Amino acid sequence: MHINDHFDGGNIDVQAAESPSSIRLKIRMDEGGRHGQWFYFQLCDVRGEACTITLENAGDMSYPQGFEDYGVAASTDLEHWFRVGAEFDGKTLSWHYTPDADAIYFAYFAPYSFDRHQRLIGQVLASPSVSAEVLCSTPDGRALSLLTLGKPAADKKSCWIIARQHPGETMAEWWVEGFLKRMTDPEDPVSRALLERTVMYVVPSMNPDGGVRGHLRCNANGVNLNRAWKEPDATDSPEVYFTRRRMHETGVDFFLDVHGDEALPYNFIAGAEGIPSWTDEMDQELQAFKQRLSAISPDFQTKYGYKLTPAGTADLRKATDYVAETFGCLAMTLEMPFKDAANHPMPDVGWSPGRSQRLGVACVDAIWQTLGG
Repeated sequence: MHINDHFDGGNIDVQAAESPSSIRLKIRMDEGGRHGQWFYFQLCDVRGEACTITLENAGDMSYPQGFEDYGVAASTDLEHWFRVGAEFDGKTLSWHYTPDADAIYFAYFAPYSFDRHQRLIGQVLASPSVSAEVLCSTPDGRALSLLTLGKPAADKKSCWIIARQHPGETMAEWWVEGFLKRMTDPEDPVSRALLERTVMYVVPSMNPDGGVRGHLRCNANGVNLNRAWKEPDATDSPEVYFTRRRMHETGVDFFLDVHGDEALPYNFIAGAEGIPSWTDEMDQELQAFKQRLSAISPDFQTKYGYKLTPAGTADLRKATDYVAETFGCLAMTLEMPFKDAANHPMPDVGWSPGRSQRLGVACVDAIWQTLGG
């Protein structure tokens, strides 16, 4: 029996693996030791053997409630992911599985590799409407890439979409893949019309270092990027510093920050209701967008989500609050589940890469209905 995590996004520490019936593992914390929850590893040479796998420190992770009613993502080919039921007792997460292949991968959610990230950028650059630039080098020396869809003009609105500030929330980049593929389809009438009226600035992955390192929330310096927007540091959080600087150059008329939520089994949107400058008009725009998206996609809903932030108490270190307060535009955080979408469940796969992509496709329609008039 072999357990391996020495690959892009891998994260596991083996405590004991003498017997398939008692495989004991631990999740490594992010750089800085303040966050942890993401796991991803390969189990080999136990075909046909009944395996019991236990994550011994699941209850010590950042969001232990995320392991309640949760199914582990599993794959033998890194393309098709299915769910394996797990049991959480408040301290440990355990699951039983008998592999029918010589190698199987288990992960907190279907990974999105840096290689796939680079290939996605290359694919969309084949469109004549797309250009790319490097905003900065990350602390580990990777390119932080910005894609621009459409040609800037004085009469066009500037729309910004960023994803995966928290690197373990890989569903965010799966969403971006679906969104970009539709936006670069030359025969899609909605995408074509949208690019006649807007310019789309898209950062597919805000935290490539954290993704490769197998982090849940932090970059290579141990910084939670979604708590760095008010006063980003060019050394500690260059990903935010240089993205924010570019946003001030283009202006922002629409902003969407794409995330995943560990605990809530729903797709939902959080707004910037707590900012000092919040108005009734802003609230009407927010509610209208949510209603449009819920009418377009049955996977999205408006009943469940975060509690509203009291007026004037917003945390301007967060991207959505900072952008809404600074630019006075419609700014939102889209959250997708690590579990399943309880309002529209698919137990075999749970919330998945394909469903994330299709929600990205649906959001094109919601944005068009919001900005196309």
